[in-house]
Amino acid sequence: KDSDADDAVEQLFLVVVAIDFGTTSSGYAYSFTKEPECIHVMRRWEGGDPGVSNQKTPTTILLTPERKFHSFGYAARDFYHDLDPTESKHWLYFEKFKMKLHTTGNLTMETDLTAANGKKVKALEIFAYALQFFKEQALKELSDQGGSDFENTEVRWVITVPAIWKQPAKQFMRQAAYKAGMASPENPEQLIIALEPEAASIYCRKLRLHQMIDLSSRAPVNGYSPSDTIGTGFTQAKEHIRRNRQSRTFLVENVIGEIWSELEEGSDRYIVVDSGGGTVDITVHQIRLPEGHLKELYKATGGPYGSLGVDYEFEKLLCKIFGEDFIEQFKIKRPAAWVDLMIAFESRKRAAAPDRTNPLNITLPFSFIDYYKKFRGHSVEHALRKSNVDFVKWSSQGMLRMSPDAMNALFKPTIDQIVQHLSDVFDKPEVTNVKFLFLVGGFAESPLLQQAVQSAFGSRCRVIIPQDVGLTILKGAVLFGLDPAVIKVRRSPLTYGVGVLNRFVEGKHPPEKLLIKDGTRWCTDVFDKFISADQSVALGETVTRSYTPAKPSQLVIVINIYSSEQDNVSFITEAGVKKCGTLRLDLTGTDASVPNRREIKTLMQFGDTEIKAMAIDVATSKSVKVGIDFLNY
Repeated sequence: KDSDADDAVEQLFLVVVAIDFGTTSSGYAYSFTKEPECIHVMRRWEGGDPGVSNQKTPTTILLTPERKFHSFGYAARDFYHDLDPTESKHWLYFEKFKMKLHTTGNLTMETDLTAANGKKVKALEIFAYALQFFKEQALKELSDQGGSDFENTEVRWVITVPAIWKQPAKQFMRQAAYKAGMASPENPEQLIIALEPEAASIYCRKLRLHQMIDLSSRAPVNGYSPSDTIGTGFTQAKEHIRRNRQSRTFLVENVIGEIWSELEEGSDRYIVVDSGGGTVDITVHQIRLPEGHLKELYKATGGPYGSLGVDYEFEKLLCKIFGEDFIEQFKIKRPAAWVDLMIAFESRKRAAAPDRTNPLNITLPFSFIDYYKKFRGHSVEHALRKSNVDFVKWSSQGMLRMSPDAMNALFKPTIDQIVQHLSDVFDKPEVTNVKFLFLVGGFAESPLLQQAVQSAFGSRCRVIIPQDVGLTILKGAVLFGLDPAVIKVRRSPLTYGVGVLNRFVEGKHPPEKLLIKDGTRWCTDVFDKFISADQSVALGETVTRSYTPAKPSQLVIVINIYSSEQDNVSFITEAGVKKCGTLRLDLTGTDASVPNRREIKTLMQFGDTEIKAMAIDVATSKSVKVGIDFLNY
């Protein structure tokens, strides 16, 4: 497409709405295409937790016993919590379900999610309900603001996903959005899938100095030494945000932030570490001035090292004190009280800091204490005394009292994995000369993570945190929706190709691959490579192949797509090569009076956030219907 055609498309949408669908919390923001410098973050939500101030809502969803959508976010949590235990066991409550798309190896449209009461529901339905909820909230807010009904057709939707997600998970999100009515297979351009760290990166390159906290500024700020500034910089920033909370509209200036002005040519590289609830995603970008276009220098990496890891360690600690058998039973029998306990832990988790000296108290729900006594025949207090877990005591007010060391120990495994992973990235030859490290995402608010990253990498680059760090991705996703072409070059995460027959060459091809057909000697299972892992691909760059139907009457060509993490693949039968999808060319409706050897030219694009394909019948120059499928093959 040339840029003029692209502009025509852009004009159709009056507004871009981005949904940051997170593991632990979610939200949306929007901007009108007529005034792209204003980003509006969604209205405040009802509910909300003590010790957790944010604009986002928990990613929790509640279905009625009849499996119909009931509520989302705080509303879902509070309603579920207030149900009588006899009743609540029939309701279906889901939280932190996004990780399932990352951890399921063979994701399909049929993949299930398990509710808190142990019942299973199709993941596609849950994701579609959640997206539909956001769609309705956003359209309602836009309609209220404009005074007239806002149509879905006037909106371009952007949904964020982790960059390390495989192709099937991205396609799954797209299918869920179609089911929620945001876009359709006939109108796929209405929905853009954005990669979380890319969105953060787009926003970070526009940051002004007063919008970020530089952990590496060694000079004492207002008479504080640097170790104090980690906490205080944030408190001041939070104050500043709290004062501006009323407005909810952020101005993004149409310039590149000042920190880039000091970069010499060639040292304009930076790392974005997006640490959220479920995953940590690391992207390395180079900024091209003066336009501020971005180029990816190393394929996205990361893993399941989000703040959920800390919750998991807390659960392991509870199992150690009260017994795994009790905790398992308690979760099933008193699911709402378990949710309560985790909420209490969440607010204390946010109070953990490197220099904290006073203990953190976690209130145990009454039903925990009560159920434990029934289950074991002795008190919670007795269990704590008996368990030889240091640093965790029982306080007379009915709380678990954790020393700061005990709390920090819960963070350690997750933070160690993040630091280790980052070290590996820094050791890659492509990642030299990195000047900045932007720490973004919800987990980046943790002073423990900030300190660990600063002490590990502060000598190599400047560690910078945007002030409203939890909303960075959301705002960046809006900017990406307004101008998806800002990222000009990406790196392919995998090697992709198809299996083909080649003429058999003695000495080059292994004899067991020989196939003789009509007197011709063929070599089977040859891997025809489209693109290599970590190869640079420019936006809009295509890989072209021609395919011919085996017989003239054939109406469908189905070609298997294979992928591998290795670069040099010769045969599709090699270890590590997996069938990952299909390319389907639909020849019905094309003119049958064409010569019997028809050639279908297929163009594939790997430079976007999703893999795309188009095809042309060479004889007639007509376009051929093509589907590329990584989910139902």
